Amino acid sequence: KLTGLALRPAITPELVQGRVHLRCSYSPAAPEPPVQYRVLWSRLSSAGKREQVHQETTPQAFSHVEMDGANLRLGDTVFCTVTAFRRGTPEQQSLPEDSKGFYAGIKILPESLEIAEDGKEHVLTVLSTVPIACPGQEDSCKITLHLSTEDLGKSSQAPGPPDIALSACQVDLLPGPCSGSSCAAATVTVTAVTDFAQEGNRVSRVSAQPGAPRDSLWRAYTPRDVKVTVRDLPTGNCYSFTDPHIITFDGW
Repeated sequence: KLTGLALRPAITPELVQGRVHLRCSYSPAAPEPPVQYRVLWSRLSSAGKREQVHQETTPQAFSHVEMDGANLRLGDTVFCTVTAFRRGTPEQQSLPEDSKGFYAGIKILPESLEIAEDGKEHVLTVLSTVPIACPGQEDSCKITLHLSTEDLGKSSQAPGPPDIALSACQVDLLPGPCSGSSCAAATVTVTAVTDFAQEGNRVSRVSAQPGAPRDSLWRAYTPRDVKVTVRDLPTGNCYSFTDPHIITFDGW
């Protein structure tokens, strides 16, 4: 019987002839008699529903699909669903098994951050879950991401100048082997601006935008923003009077 197979499909990214592909691998069923696999690829739509993008039947324990920028685009969450059946008797099939969702694109981690106006630096990691590829331009291959900050303010106030500062205005993602969930990574630090203003907690966001990518896959793609909440800290005061006496920050 093929009802209780543990196929455990999983999606990994890889380069095939310089193009970004996703590979769905699964555990092969018992070799006798010959088994076929029906692999259904789908993506999560903006409405949160699965949309089928590709289906194939194969005797192999893997399936490929290309991130072509049309059927599958950067920013998609992709699934593969695998069903096994015996050749010649497709009615005898296993229960379909889903992979975990694979997010293809840029992640900025952590996805949200709460920091204080204390001058400390906090690290943001910018990583790509798919390989960086530049067909025909391998010698200078990279994806440059332009970083910006924006103050979202509070519900009772209009947005003002950004409450956070970044250590760099852009980062480069360079090609390299994929490891774990990262195919390329760079770091940038974020610090809360100490403005001596008692304004309560404010929310800013960090945005990344690919700059003039040569590869059509990266065009019209905007990674998810990171929300940064800045916690106000009371600041000290110093002042002088008469001959003079100096009152310092710590009250002496």
